Amino acid sequence: MSLIPERENLYKHITPVKYKLHYCIAVFLVLISLSGYSQNKSDKDTIPYLNLDQCITYALQNQPGLLQSVIDIDIARKTNEINLSGWLPQVYLGGSLTHYNQLPTTLAANQANPDGPPVPVKAGIYNTATPQVSATETIISPGLVYASKSAHLLLEEAEQANDSTKIGIISSVSKSFYSLLLTLEQINVLKEDTARLEKNYKDAFTQYKGGIVDKTDYEEAIITLNNSRAQLKQANENIVPQYASLKHVMGFPPEKNFNVSFDTAQMMHEIAIDTTQQLQFEKRIEYQLLQTAKGLQQQNIDYYRYDFMPTLSANFNYIYEYENNSFSNLFSQAYPYSYEGLSISIPLFTGFSRLENIQKAKLTGQLLDLDEVNLKTTIYAQYTSALANYRSNMYSLLVLKENVTMAKDVYGIVSLQYRQGIVAYLNVITAEDNLVSSEISYINALFQVLQSKIDLEKAMGTTPVKH
Repeated sequence: MSLIPERENLYKHITPVKYKLHYCIAVFLVLISLSGYSQNKSDKDTIPYLNLDQCITYALQNQPGLLQSVIDIDIARKTNEINLSGWLPQVYLGGSLTHYNQLPTTLAANQANPDGPPVPVKAGIYNTATPQVSATETIISPGLVYASKSAHLLLEEAEQANDSTKIGIISSVSKSFYSLLLTLEQINVLKEDTARLEKNYKDAFTQYKGGIVDKTDYEEAIITLNNSRAQLKQANENIVPQYASLKHVMGFPPEKNFNVSFDTAQMMHEIAIDTTQQLQFEKRIEYQLLQTAKGLQQQNIDYYRYDFMPTLSANFNYIYEYENNSFSNLFSQAYPYSYEGLSISIPLFTGFSRLENIQKAKLTGQLLDLDEVNLKTTIYAQYTSALANYRSNMYSLLVLKENVTMAKDVYGIVSLQYRQGIVAYLNVITAEDNLVSSEISYINALFQVLQSKIDLEKAMGTTPVKH
């Protein structure tokens, strides 16, 4: 699963027995690097292996930020249902209970003396109970017209926000995954480097004891070996926070563990992307969200126009009235009645607020138009930058691949010449440094290409959101 091309050629100048020994050690270390970096792993635990697609799939099902955006879609649906519920009949049940301590007084004509002054008379009933059922049906309403026309846009906006979150998660998980693989592969290189340096150290010590070389070769071998061990230790320590970072962007529980796996052949196959594709702003989710916002703003303008419309509704009331001077007999006799009618409200003058609201909404629309202009220039700048990075990284990858092959040949030859006493140990150190540097540079270039491909897909709006 190594990403370094023709790594086994490194040992072509070593005797068969030593070749097999070192090859087995290298393979063993590679396997450990891919499976041994789970945190606090118990021997009884079954630690799953997840590739990139599985990590992305897990994140799209468990990442809290994405789950929140899914809830936002449900909230948008419920909001539409609430806003549109006004088109349905509104039915209410109410009532009142009234007891007069003193009946109201009215003035009535004096029957005994019609020409005389009116006399006060007590009117009404001491106890009254009036349960009532009311129903209202809205026929025309500016607010409900606005709710009807903007409902699909509100839902579309929530769904686009969900897609935007998905794109961000896919990008973050992919980059974090590749960053972890980069460190793992660097560890593989450093482990092989340490193994080579340990052999060089033993060879230099043997030659020093035999009087073939002086003490400096032996000490130089120790220095380079210790430097390699320090780099290997640092790389191993970096694994823990990188695993934690990958878990975080995936929404993976911190207390649980998993290992990463990858298919080298598939990774190299998927590294290419068609750079001749034309940039289409409509594919960017940010552009789609802005268009939806402009649609909603147009509905706001129309709403203030609709505000000139009358509000018309039909109503029906049914009252079941009880009246009796004796409270104990209040519900012994009912006097029901009902009525229906229409109500209309026509806004004639509202202090010019409607006209000002229309102008304000239009100005907000102009701001969105300018946002679109700015967004297009931003998208184009992101696209050109991502495309340039991808092309330069791809070129570097091809060049550095050749460097790895040549550095291996040089190291093998110099190492053999040193053991034969032809060259000084300094040449071995230089060849070793060049080999490790070229391998690390090649690995860095490979993952830079992979990450720049992610940035290019995101800039072009072609990041797949379905997993």
